[in-house]
Amino acid sequence: MYDLKPQHDFFIGIDSDGCIFDTMEIKQKECFTPNTIFYWGLQGVSKYAREACEFVNLYSQSRGINRFPALVEELEWTASRPEVLARGYRIEVPQSLKEWIAREKKLGNPALIAEVERTQDPDLKKTLEWSLAINEAVEKMVFGVPPFPFVRESLEKMQGKADVLCVSATPNEALIREWKEHHLDGYVTEICGQEYGTKKDILTNAVHYTPNHSLMIGDAPGDYKAACAHNVLFYPINPGAEEKSWERFFEEGLDKFFNGTFAGEYQQALLEEFNGYLPVNPPWLSR
Repeated sequence: MYDLKPQHDFFIGIDSDGCIFDTMEIKQKECFTPNTIFYWGLQGVSKYAREACEFVNLYSQSRGINRFPALVEELEWTASRPEVLARGYRIEVPQSLKEWIAREKKLGNPALIAEVERTQDPDLKKTLEWSLAINEAVEKMVFGVPPFPFVRESLEKMQGKADVLCVSATPNEALIREWKEHHLDGYVTEICGQEYGTKKDILTNAVHYTPNHSLMIGDAPGDYKAACAHNVLFYPINPGAEEKSWERFFEEGLDKFFNGTFAGEYQQALLEEFNGYLPVNPPWLSR
Protein backbone atom coordinates (compact mmCIF):
# COMPACT_ATOMS: atom_id res chain seq x y z
CA MET A 1 0.00 0.00 0.00
CA TYR A 2 1.21 3.48 -0.85
CA ASP A 3 2.02 5.61 2.21
CA LEU A 4 1.51 9.23 1.24
CA LYS A 5 3.75 11.89 2.73
CA PRO A 6 1.51 14.98 2.98
CA GLN A 7 2.72 18.09 1.20
CA HIS A 8 -0.53 20.07 1.37
CA ASP A 9 -3.47 20.61 3.70
CA PHE A 10 -5.93 18.67 1.54
CA PHE A 11 -6.10 15.14 0.12
CA ILE A 12 -8.05 14.05 -2.98
CA GLY A 13 -8.40 10.49 -4.28
CA ILE A 14 -9.79 9.96 -7.78
CA ASP A 15 -11.02 6.80 -9.47
CA SER A 16 -10.06 6.29 -13.12
CA ASP A 17 -12.27 4.07 -15.32
CA GLY A 18 -15.68 5.67 -15.77
CA CYS A 19 -14.60 8.60 -13.65
CA ILE A 20 -11.58 10.25 -15.29
CA PHE A 21 -11.92 8.38 -18.61
CA ASP A 22 -15.00 7.18 -20.48
CA THR A 23 -13.51 3.69 -20.70
CA MET A 24 -15.99 1.59 -18.72
CA GLU A 25 -18.22 0.73 -21.68
CA ILE A 26 -15.46 -0.19 -24.12
CA LYS A 27 -13.49 -2.20 -21.57
CA GLN A 28 -16.46 -4.16 -20.29
CA LYS A 29 -18.30 -4.72 -23.56
CA GLU A 30 -15.31 -5.31 -25.85
CA CYS A 31 -12.70 -6.81 -23.51
CA PHE A 32 -14.17 -8.26 -20.32
CA THR A 33 -17.46 -9.77 -21.48
CA PRO A 34 -16.19 -11.59 -24.61
CA ASN A 35 -13.43 -13.21 -22.57
CA THR A 36 -15.84 -14.18 -19.81
CA ILE A 37 -18.09 -15.91 -22.35
CA PHE A 38 -15.12 -17.66 -23.96
CA TYR A 39 -13.18 -18.81 -20.88
CA TRP A 40 -16.20 -19.84 -18.83
CA GLY A 41 -17.98 -21.72 -21.62
CA LEU A 42 -21.03 -19.49 -21.84
CA GLN A 43 -21.37 -19.46 -25.63
CA GLY A 44 -24.71 -21.25 -25.55
CA VAL A 45 -26.19 -18.67 -23.19
CA SER A 46 -24.15 -15.69 -24.32
CA LYS A 47 -27.19 -13.39 -24.48
CA TYR A 48 -27.89 -13.89 -20.79
CA ALA A 49 -24.24 -13.92 -19.75
CA ARG A 50 -23.67 -10.62 -21.55
CA GLU A 51 -26.66 -9.06 -19.81
CA ALA A 52 -25.38 -10.25 -16.44
CA CYS A 53 -21.86 -8.97 -17.10
CA GLU A 54 -23.07 -5.55 -18.14
CA PHE A 55 -25.47 -5.31 -15.22
CA VAL A 56 -22.79 -6.16 -12.65
CA ASN A 57 -20.03 -3.99 -14.06
CA LEU A 58 -21.89 -1.03 -15.52
CA TYR A 59 -25.50 -0.69 -14.46
CA SER A 60 -25.80 -1.81 -10.84
CA GLN A 61 -24.65 -1.06 -7.33
CA SER A 62 -21.69 -3.37 -8.05
CA ARG A 63 -20.35 -1.04 -10.75
CA GLY A 64 -16.60 -0.60 -10.47
CA ILE A 65 -15.82 -3.52 -8.17
CA ASN A 66 -12.68 -5.60 -8.61
CA ARG A 67 -12.78 -7.99 -11.58
CA PHE A 68 -12.57 -11.18 -9.50
CA PRO A 69 -15.58 -10.59 -7.20
CA ALA A 70 -17.36 -9.25 -10.28
CA LEU A 71 -16.73 -12.53 -12.10
CA VAL A 72 -18.30 -14.49 -9.24
CA GLU A 73 -21.35 -12.23 -9.27
CA GLU A 74 -21.69 -12.47 -13.07
CA LEU A 75 -21.57 -16.27 -12.99
CA GLU A 76 -24.07 -16.44 -10.13
CA TRP A 77 -26.56 -14.14 -11.89
CA THR A 78 -26.22 -16.07 -15.15
CA ALA A 79 -26.55 -19.45 -13.44
CA SER A 80 -29.76 -18.42 -11.68
CA ARG A 81 -31.66 -17.40 -14.80
CA PRO A 82 -34.56 -19.72 -15.74
CA GLU A 83 -33.67 -19.35 -19.42
CA VAL A 84 -30.17 -20.68 -18.72
CA LEU A 85 -31.45 -23.60 -16.67
CA ALA A 86 -33.99 -24.42 -19.37
CA ARG A 87 -31.12 -24.85 -21.83
CA GLY A 88 -29.48 -27.40 -19.58
CA TYR A 89 -26.63 -25.14 -18.50
CA ARG A 90 -25.29 -25.75 -15.04
CA ILE A 91 -22.74 -23.05 -14.24
CA GLU A 92 -20.47 -23.76 -11.31
CA VAL A 93 -18.82 -20.86 -9.53
CA PRO A 94 -15.39 -22.15 -8.49
CA GLN A 95 -15.19 -22.53 -4.73
CA SER A 96 -11.43 -22.05 -4.81
CA LEU A 97 -11.93 -18.65 -6.45
CA LYS A 98 -14.41 -17.56 -3.78
CA GLU A 99 -12.06 -18.72 -1.02
CA TRP A 100 -9.09 -16.89 -2.56
CA ILE A 101 -11.14 -13.68 -2.87
CA ALA A 102 -12.17 -13.96 0.77
CA ARG A 103 -8.61 -14.19 2.11
CA GLU A 104 -6.55 -12.16 -0.37
CA LYS A 105 -6.08 -8.43 0.34
CA LYS A 106 -4.55 -7.47 -3.02
CA LEU A 107 -6.83 -8.92 -5.67
CA GLY A 108 -4.64 -8.65 -8.72
CA ASN A 109 -2.73 -10.85 -11.13
CA PRO A 110 0.52 -10.91 -9.10
CA ALA A 111 -1.29 -12.37 -6.09
CA LEU A 112 -3.22 -14.80 -8.30
CA ILE A 113 -0.04 -15.98 -10.02
CA ALA A 114 1.48 -16.73 -6.64
CA GLU A 115 -1.64 -18.63 -5.58
CA VAL A 116 -1.68 -20.68 -8.78
CA GLU A 117 1.99 -21.57 -8.34
CA ARG A 118 1.30 -22.60 -4.75
CA THR A 119 -1.87 -24.65 -5.31
CA GLN A 120 -1.91 -25.62 -9.00
CA ASP A 121 -5.69 -25.30 -8.71
CA PRO A 122 -7.25 -25.71 -12.21
CA ASP A 123 -10.03 -23.20 -11.63
CA LEU A 124 -7.58 -20.58 -10.45
CA LYS A 125 -5.41 -21.33 -13.48
CA LYS A 126 -8.39 -20.67 -15.74
CA THR A 127 -9.18 -17.49 -13.82
CA LEU A 128 -5.62 -16.30 -14.36
CA GLU A 129 -5.77 -17.08 -18.09
CA TRP A 130 -9.06 -15.14 -18.28
CA SER A 131 -7.59 -12.17 -16.42
CA LEU A 132 -4.43 -12.06 -18.52
CA ALA A 133 -6.50 -12.26 -21.71
CA ILE A 134 -8.54 -9.28 -20.55
CA ASN A 135 -5.39 -7.25 -19.96
CA GLU A 136 -4.13 -8.14 -23.42
CA ALA A 137 -7.46 -7.15 -24.98
CA VAL A 138 -7.52 -3.84 -23.10
CA GLU A 139 -4.00 -3.02 -24.25
CA LYS A 140 -4.96 -3.67 -27.89
CA MET A 141 -8.41 -2.07 -27.80
CA VAL A 142 -8.42 0.84 -25.38
CA PHE A 143 -6.55 3.89 -26.55
CA GLY A 144 -7.44 7.35 -27.75
CA VAL A 145 -10.11 7.77 -25.06
CA PRO A 146 -9.63 11.27 -23.65
CA PRO A 147 -10.61 12.39 -20.15
CA PHE A 148 -14.09 13.78 -19.65
CA PRO A 149 -14.52 17.53 -20.17
CA PHE A 150 -13.52 19.55 -17.08
CA VAL A 151 -11.28 16.76 -15.73
CA ARG A 152 -8.03 18.43 -16.77
CA GLU A 153 -9.29 21.82 -15.61
CA SER A 154 -10.22 20.33 -12.23
CA LEU A 155 -6.84 18.64 -11.84
CA GLU A 156 -5.11 21.92 -12.62
CA LYS A 157 -7.26 23.66 -10.01
CA MET A 158 -6.11 21.16 -7.37
CA GLN A 159 -2.44 21.84 -7.94
CA GLY A 160 -0.64 23.48 -5.02
CA LYS A 161 -3.62 22.92 -2.70
CA ALA A 162 -4.10 19.15 -2.44
CA ASP A 163 -2.15 15.91 -2.50
CA VAL A 164 -3.80 13.87 -5.25
CA LEU A 165 -3.82 10.09 -5.75
CA CYS A 166 -5.38 7.95 -8.45
CA VAL A 167 -7.31 5.34 -6.45
CA SER A 168 -8.47 2.50 -8.70
CA ALA A 169 -9.22 -1.23 -8.93
CA THR A 170 -7.67 -1.34 -12.41
CA PRO A 171 -4.22 -2.96 -12.88
CA ASN A 172 -1.42 -0.44 -12.54
CA GLU A 173 0.02 -1.15 -15.97
CA ALA A 174 -3.20 -0.04 -17.69
CA LEU A 175 -3.65 2.97 -15.41
CA ILE A 176 -0.14 4.29 -16.00
CA ARG A 177 -0.48 3.78 -19.75
CA GLU A 178 -3.79 5.64 -19.93
CA TRP A 179 -2.80 8.52 -17.65
CA LYS A 180 0.48 9.01 -19.50
CA GLU A 181 -1.20 8.83 -22.90
CA HIS A 182 -3.22 11.93 -22.04
CA HIS A 183 -0.48 13.63 -20.01
CA LEU A 184 -2.43 13.49 -16.74
CA ASP A 185 0.13 11.55 -14.70
CA GLY A 186 1.93 14.75 -13.72
CA TYR A 187 -1.13 15.94 -11.80
CA VAL A 188 -1.04 13.10 -9.24
CA THR A 189 1.48 12.07 -6.61
CA GLU A 190 0.96 8.37 -7.26
CA ILE A 191 -1.17 6.08 -9.41
CA CYS A 192 -2.51 3.33 -7.16
CA GLY A 193 -4.19 0.37 -8.83
CA GLN A 194 -5.32 -3.05 -7.65
CA GLU A 195 -1.78 -4.17 -6.82
CA TYR A 196 -1.71 -1.59 -4.01
CA GLY A 197 -4.74 -3.12 -2.30
CA THR A 198 -8.38 -2.12 -2.18
CA LYS A 199 -9.60 1.44 -2.53
CA LYS A 200 -10.39 1.30 1.18
CA ASP A 201 -6.76 0.37 1.86
CA ILE A 202 -5.40 3.23 -0.23
CA LEU A 203 -7.74 5.76 1.39
CA THR A 204 -6.20 5.08 4.79
CA ASN A 205 -3.91 7.95 3.73
CA ALA A 206 -6.73 10.25 4.85
CA VAL A 207 -5.64 9.76 8.48
CA HIS A 208 -2.82 12.24 7.81
CA TYR A 209 -5.27 15.10 7.23
CA THR A 210 -7.65 17.28 9.22
CA PRO A 211 -11.29 16.08 9.23
CA ASN A 212 -13.21 17.20 6.11
CA HIS A 213 -9.91 17.87 4.33
CA SER A 214 -10.05 14.55 2.43
CA LEU A 215 -12.20 13.84 -0.62
CA MET A 216 -12.82 10.84 -2.89
CA ILE A 217 -14.16 11.34 -6.42
CA GLY A 218 -15.78 8.25 -7.92
CA ASP A 219 -18.52 6.87 -10.11
CA ALA A 220 -19.50 3.76 -8.17
CA PRO A 221 -21.09 2.89 -4.81
CA GLY A 222 -17.92 1.03 -3.87
CA ASP A 223 -16.00 4.30 -4.10
CA TYR A 224 -18.44 5.87 -1.65
CA LYS A 225 -18.17 2.91 0.75
CA ALA A 226 -14.38 3.12 0.68
CA ALA A 227 -14.59 6.83 1.46
CA CYS A 228 -17.02 6.28 4.33
CA ALA A 229 -14.67 3.76 5.92
CA HIS A 230 -12.22 6.59 6.64
CA ASN A 231 -14.62 9.53 7.05
CA VAL A 232 -13.59 10.86 3.66
CA LEU A 233 -15.96 13.19 1.83
CA PHE A 234 -17.35 11.93 -1.48
CA TYR A 235 -18.11 13.63 -4.76
CA PRO A 236 -20.02 11.38 -7.20
CA ILE A 237 -19.54 11.29 -10.94
CA ASN A 238 -22.98 10.15 -12.03
CA PRO A 239 -22.94 7.30 -14.60
CA GLY A 240 -24.39 8.62 -17.84
CA ALA A 241 -24.06 12.23 -16.72
CA GLU A 242 -20.29 12.42 -16.31
CA GLU A 243 -19.80 15.66 -18.21
CA LYS A 244 -22.34 17.54 -16.09
CA SER A 245 -20.87 16.04 -12.92
CA TRP A 246 -17.36 17.23 -13.76
CA GLU A 247 -18.57 20.65 -14.82
CA ARG A 248 -20.37 21.05 -11.50
CA PHE A 249 -17.31 19.86 -9.62
CA PHE A 250 -15.06 22.35 -11.42
CA GLU A 251 -17.46 25.26 -11.04
CA GLU A 252 -18.61 24.71 -7.44
CA GLY A 253 -17.76 21.37 -5.82
CA LEU A 254 -14.01 21.81 -5.57
CA ASP A 255 -14.38 25.35 -4.22
CA LYS A 256 -16.79 24.12 -1.55
CA PHE A 257 -14.31 21.42 -0.56
CA PHE A 258 -11.49 23.90 -0.19
CA ASN A 259 -13.58 26.51 1.68
CA GLY A 260 -15.13 24.02 4.10
CA THR A 261 -18.75 24.06 2.91
CA PHE A 262 -18.81 20.69 1.13
CA ALA A 263 -19.80 18.48 4.09
CA GLY A 264 -23.42 18.37 5.18
CA GLU A 265 -26.31 19.52 3.01
CA TYR A 266 -24.30 19.90 -0.19
CA GLN A 267 -22.81 16.39 -0.08
CA GLN A 268 -26.13 14.87 1.00
CA ALA A 269 -27.91 16.34 -2.00
CA LEU A 270 -25.23 14.92 -4.29
CA LEU A 271 -25.54 11.47 -2.71
CA GLU A 272 -29.33 11.40 -3.01
CA GLU A 273 -29.02 12.19 -6.70
CA PHE A 274 -26.25 9.60 -7.17
CA ASN A 275 -28.23 6.82 -5.49
CA GLY A 276 -30.95 7.11 -8.12
CA TYR A 277 -28.64 6.12 -10.96
CA LEU A 278 -27.80 2.48 -10.14
CA PRO A 279 -30.30 -0.23 -9.11
CA VAL A 280 -29.77 -3.19 -6.80
CA ASN A 281 -31.76 -5.74 -8.82
CA PRO A 282 -31.35 -6.51 -12.52
CA PRO A 283 -34.06 -5.55 -15.01
CA TRP A 284 -34.79 -9.14 -16.03
CA LEU A 285 -36.28 -9.89 -12.60
CA SER A 286 -39.16 -7.53 -13.33
CA ARG A 287 -39.74 -8.53 -16.94
